Order: sequence, then structure tokens, then C-alpha cells
Amino acid sequence: MRSNAAFLLTGALLTLTSSFGQTFFISVFAGQIMESFSLTDGEWGLIYSAGTTASAVVMVWSGVLTDRFRVRTLGALVLVGLAAACLFMAFNPFAALLPLSIFLLRFTGQGMTSHIAVVAMARWFVASRGKALAIASGGFALGEALLPMIFVWAMTLTDWRNLWIVAALFILSMVPLMQRLLRQERTPQSLAEGDVATGMGGRHWTRGQMLCHPLFWFVLPSVLGPSAFITAMFFQQVHLAEVKGWSHVSLVALFPLYTIIATLFMLVTGWALDRFGTARLMPFYQLPLALGFLVMSQASGLWAAALGFGLLAMSVGANGTLPSAFWAEFYGTRHLGGIKSIATAAMVLGSAIGPAISGLLIDRGISFPDQMGAISLWFVMASGLLWFGVSTAARTLPRPA
Repeated sequence: MRSNAAFLLTGALLTLTSSFGQTFFISVFAGQIMESFSLTDGEWGLIYSAGTTASAVVMVWSGVLTDRFRVRTLGALVLVGLAAACLFMAFNPFAALLPLSIFLLRFTGQGMTSHIAVVAMARWFVASRGKALAIASGGFALGEALLPMIFVWAMTLTDWRNLWIVAALFILSMVPLMQRLLRQERTPQSLAEGDVATGMGGRHWTRGQMLCHPLFWFVLPSVLGPSAFITAMFFQQVHLAEVKGWSHVSLVALFPLYTIIATLFMLVTGWALDRFGTARLMPFYQLPLALGFLVMSQASGLWAAALGFGLLAMSVGANGTLPSAFWAEFYGTRHLGGIKSIATAAMVLGSAIGPAISGLLIDRGISFPDQMGAISLWFVMASGLLWFGVSTAARTLPRPA
């Protein structure tokens, strides 16, 4: 860790900075945005889904840039873009431009910044890929745990638009820090060695070949599911508290528990995948999600809700490391940016679909807790598809040297 501290810290800084384009941060300002632009909950949901969907489409093309440019160059450009997106949110006076504002935040933040971080970790590290991904992904957990509380408190002191300016300044301060960390950008095992990490059949797969192989389609539901339904749960948190008869503050008080457990399982999974490989772990890591949503659907008190959150956090923590390592292990690292861009686009698309579908069903009288049974079945189905697809494809992986 000491010898690779600069690379690991770069990954953590990028994942932390991506928080400013994540749902858990943007939703902090939902009330102020709807009030300032005279929006209903439905209109805000549609705007958010439209901007997020557009960012997913663009990610299919832009994610390939990580195969062509170094982190030092591409990361700096994307962070400047994310800062500009924050400033656009701060100064935008027109509701008609909100979809563009959401698109810019989601594309540069949730999309590209996190994409650059996980691709870099998966490419730079081979033998310790899991631990590297776990450490770098700690930035997600740190942002999720601290930023909402800090900015909610700050809104009692100043106008919400000023806080987006503060966010932009923070992001810009990360650029020279990252440049210094990567002043002699190299990989811990050298780029040449990283390129020999082949996938199935002992070769490097292109994303076109990946899309023509059945394994991708067996894995796709497990990519869409966590992004869609975890995002929906946070997006509908006020509704969830109302339906359950809990105060919103009491529900939010469970979020630190969620973050702690997710971080713990992210680290445990990082160690486990270096020891056992992704093929043995992938088929099972979403089963706690299935059980967690089932518990949440039946929960009448906050203790039961805490158990549900804990189960959800187990899979969310594993999701921070396992899928990124999976793409590198099964498809090789030479075209990892292009391959991972498809997965990132699917993830972003899921985060657009979840709030839209859950909101539509709520408008039709189906509460979010009532939707959780079907969500649980989704994860059972996704786990079954993972088991069949991954266990079959794993037979073609190259043997360890």
C-alpha cells in the first residue's frame, strides 16, 4: 500500500469527487430545486430520468477514451467538466435547462469520474486487483457518509445555489492534487505487464465481441438491478418513510449504518476475490439484496428496517469491487475502457429507470414497499442467470501461471 499509495489515493479521490454527480448528493437539493423552478415531484422525476438516460447513451462512446488517454490527462479534463456542471446548476435560471444540468452532472460525475477510477484500478493492478478496487471505492462510501450531512447543514447557513459553487471549487482543487500524485504516471506493474492480463480463451476481448457473447446478456440483469432499485429506494426515501409511518429523520439516521456495512463488505470482498477469483463469488453476491428488499417490504419498525438496510449494504459493498474485477478477469485489460463503458452505461441507465418506474407505480397506487417483493424476485432471477453464465464461461479462463 505504501509503494502504491499515489495510485490508490488517486482512485479514492476520483470516486469521492464523483459524489457530486450521484443521486444521494443531488437529491439533497430536490426540495429547493422543485421550489425554485415550480416543479411537481413527477416533473422533477422525469427531468432527472431524462438527463440520466442521456448520460448513459453518451457513456457508450465516451468510456472508450480511457483506452486512449492516461488518467492524468483524461481525469483532469473530466473533473474540470464536473466543476463546470456544478456551476451551471448554481447559475441556471431556467427550468427548461434543468435536463441539461442533470445530464452534465450525471455524465461527468456518476459516469466518467467513477468510470476512470475503476478502470484505472482494474488495469493497474492484477494480483491485488480486488484490494485496490476496494480501497479506491472507499471514496464512494466517504462521500455518501459525509457530503449529504455537511451540505444539509450548510443549507441552513446559505442559499442552496452557493453550495454548488462550493462544490465546484472543491472539485477544481482536486485537479492539481491528482496531477501531483500522477506526476510520473505509470502502473504499479507497468503498462506492458498490465496488458498481458487476458480473459476467456487467453485473449483480449473487444466490446463488439463481448456483446456477441452470451455471457454479457446473462450478466446484464445484475448490472441494471442494483443501480435501478437502490437508486429508487434513496430517491423515494420520503415516500417510504411516510408509508411506513416513520419520520424521515429516523430513516436517514440508518444511512450511516448502511455506509459502514457497505464499506466493510467492500473491503472483505476485495480480499476474497483476490483469494478465490470472481467466478466463485459473482453468482451469490446479490442474494442479500433479494433478502434485504423482502425484509424492508415487511418491516414495521426501524429495527427491522435496520436489518433490511444491513442486508442491502452487504451486496452494495460487494458491488463496489466484484463487477469491475469481473470485466477485467473475463475479458482482459487491453480494451477494458470500452468494455467497462458498456457496463457503466447500463448502470447509469438503470439509475434513470428505477426512479421513473417506481414513481409511475406510486402514482398508480402501488407503494414502494409493495413493489419490493417484485424487486426481490428480480435479484433471485439475476443471481440464477449469473450462476449459469459465469460458471459456464469460467471453464475457458486461462489457468494461473
